[in-house]
Amino acid sequence: MQGVSASDPSTGGYVRRVRLPNDRRTPAAARALVRSVLEEAGLDVLLNEALLLTTELSTNAVVHANTELDIEVSADRVGLTVTVTDFAPGPVEQLAIGPRNESVDIGEVAERGRGLLLVDHFAARWGTVHEGTGKGVWFRLERTPGPEPTTAVVPAGNVVEAGTPSVGALTALLQINPERQTDEALAEFATDLLARLARLTGAAGGVVRLDRGDGGGRQLLARYGRHPREDADTIVVPLSVHRPYAGELELDAAPTGYAQPLATIVAERFSLHLENDRLRRTDLRRQTWLTFLAEASELLAQSLDVNLTMALIPQLVVPRLGLWCAVHTTDAWGRLQLAAATHSDEGMLPQLHETLADTGPDAILARLEEASRLGTQVMFGTPAESSRGGKPQKMTIEGFAVPLVARGTRLGTLAIGRHPRHRHDVEEVAVLEDVARRAALAIDNARIHDERHKVARTLQASLLPPALPKVDGVGFAAEYVPTGSEVGGDFYDVLPSGEDRWLVVVGDVSGKGVQAATVTGLVRDVIRILVDDGKPMTEILGRVNRTLVQRGGGRYCTLAMASVKREPTGALAVCLHLAGHDRAVLVRADGKTSFVGEGGTALGLLETISSPDAEVRLGPGDSLIFYTDGVTERRRGRELFGTGRLREAAGPLAGYPADVMAARLRSITINFSVEEPRDDIAILVLRNDAG
Repeated sequence: MQGVSASDPSTGGYVRRVRLPNDRRTPAAARALVRSVLEEAGLDVLLNEALLLTTELSTNAVVHANTELDIEVSADRVGLTVTVTDFAPGPVEQLAIGPRNESVDIGEVAERGRGLLLVDHFAARWGTVHEGTGKGVWFRLERTPGPEPTTAVVPAGNVVEAGTPSVGALTALLQINPERQTDEALAEFATDLLARLARLTGAAGGVVRLDRGDGGGRQLLARYGRHPREDADTIVVPLSVHRPYAGELELDAAPTGYAQPLATIVAERFSLHLENDRLRRTDLRRQTWLTFLAEASELLAQSLDVNLTMALIPQLVVPRLGLWCAVHTTDAWGRLQLAAATHSDEGMLPQLHETLADTGPDAILARLEEASRLGTQVMFGTPAESSRGGKPQKMTIEGFAVPLVARGTRLGTLAIGRHPRHRHDVEEVAVLEDVARRAALAIDNARIHDERHKVARTLQASLLPPALPKVDGVGFAAEYVPTGSEVGGDFYDVLPSGEDRWLVVVGDVSGKGVQAATVTGLVRDVIRILVDDGKPMTEILGRVNRTLVQRGGGRYCTLAMASVKREPTGALAVCLHLAGHDRAVLVRADGKTSFVGEGGTALGLLETISSPDAEVRLGPGDSLIFYTDGVTERRRGRELFGTGRLREAAGPLAGYPADVMAARLRSITINFSVEEPRDDIAILVLRNDAG
């Protein structure tokens, strides 16, 4: 790059001459040269017009001349003159566009023609020049309208007087910005742009229409002056925005001269702000969708009931993401069945159910998927009465289907109906697919929980006796409350040990789950075998302890074991052993209560144990209550139910049958707190019903 520069401080003149190669970077270099001269001359007000026109002429020369370029920039106190010269053969008249008022078909004007239209509009004067082997175009910009004395040299050649436009208007047009990113500010900004554009082009008015893709269609965003008439010549420029935005700028002016290029520039300028608006709204929508997905996940995670989960899914989707929603699940044979459905209009819900049932889920989902690909709607059913207005109408099924897949298994399909006049955009479809994934996982988790719950209840039932003995004069009753989906270690049993003799057992194995259930079954079976062999209680406790030490896997067991013998007088003689278990509650017929039994060593912890016995006689109407720690450790915040409350609750139950006492104690324990029980609850009542 070769260049020369000169300046005359006495006159305020500046001159720069540079030869630039034929390169795509040449327009940028030309702009840098013009910018430096303007800064030195203090002509910043002409910056945008000068850079725009320099870019147009230098780009035109690079594209069409394919030679080196000479750029000359001269400035004084009043204005700036820029000359762009190339060295390509050919007549210079090819660059001219004719007189200023000549009608020009903008559709036929090339890019260089558009550049000269802009030069014709913004330059105070411009023209063509011949210098040896070169030819070029020059333009003159001035700080104030009208001719003024200048020391700058104006090249000879064809000169076109451009009139006296308001130089700086383009600068003002390109520098204005909306004060804030809101709908009102954007509309005010569009109106201001239209007003400035109308003044520059002499148009009677104009409008800006915008479609944000929200189903409302193209809306009038801004208007200035007279609304463009259909029977008149108008300029319509589409806005360069990304989907789902679309719009246009319409100007009430003939597409001649520089009006079309200026309208295009303004449309592009406004499109940049529309893109900012679109990105801002997209960001807000994404934040909203993230919040929605987080809330949906939390709601779905809180439900471990299959039916409740399926009923919740459509409620999350409608009406935010669809007009209606239906959940279909697969049965054991892979057939789809309607599990739940809802409609934004509750009056249309019966018709939706009828349509889904009559057509069949397989056919509906297949046609929905086809309609989604083709962008059409699907009509099902027969004319029916609408819930609003009473006019017959067909049920319209329009939307798409998303598979419900969890852990590689398809559980069913989520069908979503579109809102009228609104098609789901890509982002909404992604949100629905995310909802479907989370819903499928919630359904699968609920099914797994339900299956585990059934297994736990089945296993727990196998560890408890199917029924307690029915004996005249002796009442046996028990209540059991399991917790969670895991089997617990609490158990009870009543075993006949001879004529008018029984063995009552209530125990609690440490821990929960399958391992605890295995140890519970082991303890229960060992006790049953030893009782059948007629072993005394001390030997039974010792054998159970050795068995747990050897095969318990580190688990221990607390046990309350009582031998019951009915005497000829009708009294019940009870011998009670407590192996680390809570003391039993004795309830006399008159309502007096006390604790009986002495603490011993829990089974499975030590090689040898200590288990003192306690003798109790139950007269007619007397009762003995056994329980596990799930009763006494029932929590209400930090407060425990405790043994004291159990004893107080048992006193008023004197005189009631054993089954009533057990049921009442169970209810009192459960109602102590609104929280779910944290541990299994087992209660067994022995009562002397004689007399």
